[in-house]
Amino acid sequence: MHGFFSMKLALSLLFIFASFSVAVGQIQVTLGPDEIGENQAWTITVTIQNDRLKSYDNFPEIKGFRKRGQSTQSTTNIVNGQISSSQSVIMTYLPMAQGTFTVPSFTMKVNEKSVAVAGKKVKVGPPQQQQQKDPFRNFFDRSPADDFFGEGETEFVDIKEDAFLALTTTKDEVYIGEGFNTTLSFFVSQDNRAPLQFYELGRQLAEILKKIKPTNCWEENFNIENIDGESVKINGRDYTQYKVYQATFFPLNTEPINFPSISLEMIKYKVARNPSFFGQNRQEDFKKFYTKPKRVTVKDLPPHPLKNSVAVGDYKLDERIRSKELETGRSAAYNFNIYGEGNVSAVSKPNVKSDESFEFYEPNIRQDITRQNNRITGTKSFDYFMIPKEPGKYKLSNYFQWVFFNPREERYDTLKSKLTVNVSGESKKNEAILASDVGNFYDKIETADNTLRTVKDESWQDWAFNGFILVMLTASAYLVLRK
Repeated sequence: MHGFFSMKLALSLLFIFASFSVAVGQIQVTLGPDEIGENQAWTITVTIQNDRLKSYDNFPEIKGFRKRGQSTQSTTNIVNGQISSSQSVIMTYLPMAQGTFTVPSFTMKVNEKSVAVAGKKVKVGPPQQQQQKDPFRNFFDRSPADDFFGEGETEFVDIKEDAFLALTTTKDEVYIGEGFNTTLSFFVSQDNRAPLQFYELGRQLAEILKKIKPTNCWEENFNIENIDGESVKINGRDYTQYKVYQATFFPLNTEPINFPSISLEMIKYKVARNPSFFGQNRQEDFKKFYTKPKRVTVKDLPPHPLKNSVAVGDYKLDERIRSKELETGRSAAYNFNIYGEGNVSAVSKPNVKSDESFEFYEPNIRQDITRQNNRITGTKSFDYFMIPKEPGKYKLSNYFQWVFFNPREERYDTLKSKLTVNVSGESKKNEAILASDVGNFYDKIETADNTLRTVKDESWQDWAFNGFILVMLTASAYLVLRK
């Protein structure tokens, strides 16, 4: 027994010394065997030496196999006071039928490094007879080295997690058009001892969004790309918040917004009851977390002539003009900039009309939207060109006004220009009349009717003919009476 222990220990130490030849951060991807039974699992293993396995992606889909799940394994070796280690993640595949299947070549990104892996063929044969466990093996064959190096069967236990999934909103009641921020987050207590990990988050999130996006709202998505933890306090306890999805919704009608209970599946690891120094100390499992349903009620706006067309938000005006001294007939630029918090995309232009004193052209429009700190803010700029036609002193507030509803103050408000301009020069309002005058005889040529008509006046011939007829009738009557 002592000789057997010495041989196993020597082999283990030989493996430890061999590991020192591996460079720091070396990445290796190992494919499973060329042939397995239909009842056996096939694996792809990613291993990194002397570094932490921080990130990995793109385990391939294999025709004829389905993914069973992932597990991780870490190994640490200490020789003469020097430490070497390796970390592995193992993707397990289960065959769906017998036959020969092709594992395609693929590229994985491990710790932000791309690793190319050549494909191969895997033959799946008939089910293999599973080796029966010998109940006496541990008694006869287990050695002290087994305990030191973690060999033998490990018992894993489920530890109660201190974590939860929540869908939260910044408001429970809003007006039509008023924004409220919605966040789907996973919270993990600082005291949590159960190892947890996100699982196929992109696929799950696509299904989740189909359930929680309201159909009667305008959405401003915060487009979360990297899930980073943020320390928060809940009821006096420290948690790490992982935001999965965040958006601000603006209701378009008074229908209440109901968010159903949704689920998120997480990888939850069971841990070894008696962890060994070199063995696998956790086992992959799955757990679903659920949110509570949430309801947001929507109120109608107070009565107002423009109730159905005004924007809703907390807005202010920033106006700019190059010079307040203007000349008739010469164009001037004026910027009417609306900024603040709200659905900036829904902000419409001021209703500006030309008159005898000013002519206004359609504005150029530009908008900038910022999604930050659970708020939607931004600016919508309207750049006008105007031509003064009459000299005088004018308040631009007579032309530029914009009405909105402020939900914070629960009242309608109006943004008005505060600028006054002086217009000098000759009156140009008559130019519009002259522009519509058809001009003298020659100017009428383009607008004259080209129908052919008789130019000579022959009305005297009609009078002469009628007079001749009258004379003849009179003479005839005289001759008849004489007889």
